[in-house]
Amino acid sequence: MQVFTKRHQLESQVANWHKNNLKIGYVPTMGALHAGHASLVEQAIAQCDRVVVGIFVNPTQFNNQEDLEKYPRDIEGDVDFLKPFGESIIVFNPSAREVYGNHVKSMHFDFAGLEDKMEGKFRPGHFDGVGTVLKHLFEIVRPDKAFFGEKDFQQLQIVKKLVEIENLDIDIVPCPISRADDGLALSSRNKRLTEQERTEAPFIFKTLAEAKKLYPANAPTAIKQWVEQEFEKSKILQLEYIEIADEDTLETATSFEENHTYRAFIAVFAGDVRLIDNLRLN
Repeated sequence: MQVFTKRHQLESQVANWHKNNLKIGYVPTMGALHAGHASLVEQAIAQCDRVVVGIFVNPTQFNNQEDLEKYPRDIEGDVDFLKPFGESIIVFNPSAREVYGNHVKSMHFDFAGLEDKMEGKFRPGHFDGVGTVLKHLFEIVRPDKAFFGEKDFQQLQIVKKLVEIENLDIDIVPCPISRADDGLALSSRNKRLTEQERTEAPFIFKTLAEAKKLYPANAPTAIKQWVEQEFEKSKILQLEYIEIADEDTLETATSFEENHTYRAFIAVFAGDVRLIDNLRLN
C-alpha cells in the first residue's frame, strides 16, 4: 500500500487511473482511524476500482485552537490499520502547505443556510473550513464517489451542497453511523475520554433512542425538553444542544408534518471532549 504526501504524486496516479477508466473512490478523514472509518473504506472498495483514503487534520475547521492541538494523530497506526484492505488503496497524508499553498485560510461559502444551524451556530466558521478543504481535496483527488458517515449528518448535507454549487461531478455516498456495542457513536475523539467518561458516554445514544419513542405523539419542543431534563441527571455529561430538524433542510421542527423526515441532533461535553450524535425519528 502506497502513502503519498505530495500533491503531484497523487495527481499523477489519479490521472493514470482516469486514463484507464477506473472508478475512483475517496474517503476523507482526519486520521485516528477506527471501525467507523473501516466501514467507509469497505463501502468504497465495494463500489470503486481504486480508493484514496485521505488523512489530514484540517486546521481551518477548528474554531478552538486547543481542540486542534489535542486532536489525536497517529499516522503510523493509521497506515497499519489500512494495510489489510489491500493494494487497491492509496493513503494521501499531505501537509497543510500541500493542500493550501502558502495561505492556510478559509474561503466563505453560502450553503443556503445549512451552515448557520447546530454545529455552525456553536462552532463559527467551521463549515467554511470544511468547504474550503474539501474543495481543494476534491480538485486534487478528482474522485467519482466520496464517502461520508452520517454521524456528521449536517456536514454530509453541507458536502452535498458544496458539490452542487461548485458543479462537481462527484457522487456523495452517505454511510450509516457505526456504533460500539453499548451504542456510543464511534469517533476519533472517543480516545480522549477518561474511563469514567467512556462509561457514561453511551447515555447519549440511549437518550436519543428513548426520545425517538416519544415521536410523533409529542411535539418537538416537548421531546427536546425531555432530553434536557434527562441530561440534568448526569454528573459527567453536559448537554450543549438538542435539536429536532427536517433532514433535508435542517430547519428546526416546530411540529411534525406528513411526508417529512425528521432527525434528532445532539452535542454533549464529556469533560473537555465534545461528542455529537444524531438519530432519525421516522
